[in-house]
Amino acid sequence: MVVSKSWLLIKHFEGFPKSSDFKLVERELPKIKNGEVLCEALCFSVDPYMRPYSQYSLKEGDIMMGTQVARIVESNNSAFPVGGYVVSNAGWTTHSISDGTSLTPLLPDWPEKLPKSLALGTLGMPGLTAYFGLLEVCLVKDGETVLVNAAAGAVGSVVGQIAKIKGCKVVGCAGADDKLAYLKEISFDEVFNYKTVPSLVEALKKASPDGYDCYFDNVGGEFSSVALFQMKYFGRIAVCGAISTYNDLEVSKGPYVQFPLVAKELRMEGFLVHRWKKRYDEGLRQLITWVLEGKLKYREHITKGFENMPAAFMGMLKGENTGKAIINV
Repeated sequence: MVVSKSWLLIKHFEGFPKSSDFKLVERELPKIKNGEVLCEALCFSVDPYMRPYSQYSLKEGDIMMGTQVARIVESNNSAFPVGGYVVSNAGWTTHSISDGTSLTPLLPDWPEKLPKSLALGTLGMPGLTAYFGLLEVCLVKDGETVLVNAAAGAVGSVVGQIAKIKGCKVVGCAGADDKLAYLKEISFDEVFNYKTVPSLVEALKKASPDGYDCYFDNVGGEFSSVALFQMKYFGRIAVCGAISTYNDLEVSKGPYVQFPLVAKELRMEGFLVHRWKKRYDEGLRQLITWVLEGKLKYREHITKGFENMPAAFMGMLKGENTGKAIINV
């Protein structure tokens, strides 16, 4: 019998998550049936979406949601041979049994020189979110100015680099000076620390006096209320997330977006990357090409030890990571 370790969500979050909201358990898994495979996790992802979506998708006592890169260690399914690698939606668990519906094989020609953990970051959901959000929602063009918040995170750092590849001026903000240094390292044109600037309005004006054609919003809240007024006429805003509000106990009221949207004839669109699921291979192959060419750099914030999953999750929500937050077993 295989013993699996799992982190359960034993209490839905009230405000910021706490260690006591989780419980580590062990259980023996049954033998796999026809059509099933046994997966062993190599590494895990923690992402901002897990904070709000767990409230609606999980019951208390369920395994905490999330993705992992896993290896097939037993198989009764010809589509998933032993030794193959997959991205699995099994959640925070070291071993899992699947009929294959929750598994996505890594590309068969995955480059040997690239870590498989990138399938959870730059070459996975966050990278695809940046790729399709910038190119299909923002419709970015050569010569435009792009604003990215949470720019040193898993999505924002890829957004900025793709914008540079497409010939744009890129302005990014983050909440720590070492993150600003990383943004300059990956070729952001202008950067600032939103926590320490005396005036967010003045910081945005200084970084781009003429305003912004595109704004890729990962944060929401006060930052976006200010940024909308700095957009150029007919600007486009891609709303990817709202991490600044995920832990709020009450829904805040205003300020409201209608005036800047109307006054500057802006287009603001929220999106989920699953919209382009049929085009994932296209996006992944382009992202891999850029990585191999050195045009798209990546950084992983690695936490060691499955026992540290809750701490890594909470640290990510606090913004402790630069690049993609990954937990290695």
